Amino acid sequence: MTPDEDPHHNPPTVVEPRPLPLVVRWLLLVFAALCLVLAAIGVVAPGMPTTVFVLMAAWAAARSSPRLHRWLLNHRLFGPLLRNWENGRTVSRRAKWSATAAMAFCAVVIAFTAHKPWLAGVGIGSMAVVLAWLWRRPEPPPHGC
Repeated sequence: MTPDEDPHHNPPTVVEPRPLPLVVRWLLLVFAALCLVLAAIGVVAPGMPTTVFVLMAAWAAARSSPRLHRWLLNHRLFGPLLRNWENGRTVSRRAKWSATAAMAFCAVVIAFTAHKPWLAGVGIGSMAVVLAWLWRRPEPPPHGC
């Protein structure tokens, strides 16, 4: 007897998530905007991350503003990164090398400007852990596949 023929078999029901309350959507939208501002600062300020703020902005926008989320996915700079992340949590080799170069530069700055060696060690160690995690992320398949 197949599950369709079994009178006691209940097919699984798909539960649609309830829409978030308006206040929560607005808070998430404000959070997304704040993350985008911080990401923009990170583009020009050494030591300030960009990618993590773009990812958080996309997460918040996906839950609060489909329009902002679409804009981020179609953005010339952020779009490929976000689409790769949403399609299998992949990171391109170019993004990995860019992050490595930025963190190496920041590590040199920290090493020469930290007031206490242990503070430099914490900062540089944290960046090393993030880089190890980043380089273990899979890369997206080539465009021809």
